[in-house]
Amino acid sequence: MNTARVPLLQNPPLPQPPPQARAEDTAEDPWAAAALLVRAAQSGDALALNDLISLLTPYVARLCRPIALGHSADATQEALIAVFQGLPRLRDPRTLYAWVRTITVREAVRVARRAERETPVCEFDDVAWPGSPELAVDVRDVLRRLSSEHRAALVLRELEGLDERSASEVLNISCGTMKSRLHRARHSFRKAWPR
Repeated sequence: MNTARVPLLQNPPLPQPPPQARAEDTAEDPWAAAALLVRAAQSGDALALNDLISLLTPYVARLCRPIALGHSADATQEALIAVFQGLPRLRDPRTLYAWVRTITVREAVRVARRAERETPVCEFDDVAWPGSPELAVDVRDVLRRLSSEHRAALVLRELEGLDERSASEVLNISCGTMKSRLHRARHSFRKAWPR
């Protein structure tokens, strides 16, 4: 039996600040440009809101793909709408990405649950996977077999690198439930992984 660790998902690099941000604003804090856009958007600047949504869309889509699978475009749209609607209530612009992550994961799980009730799970959207195409196909196949709750647990732990406590806060569940879901998700992933 092969006990080598299976590469689930990798942490991508942090998103780059938008080009219109001044170098001195972003030199020490890579999120400063996003915070500037949040403040401008909250004050009614439509161009800043457009730039902010453009900045966040790839991040939101990356989180939605492994959770909502074939319905990731719907989940991405729902998450961006929720971000747009909630933006006036965001008090600390420096927490933008944590706030967006929480909204995105919850929306992706909600869309995935709705889709699972309505139709069988669809094909996994194309994702840029490191390594061979065969590995990507195998990972997609295994992820497709997991529930949306288990996919969310794996995404938060393996892709976002959150600890169990932080991931449980994002999913609005107890830490014990998160640990249990993560354990079951990893067990199911290993069990379904082709040897």
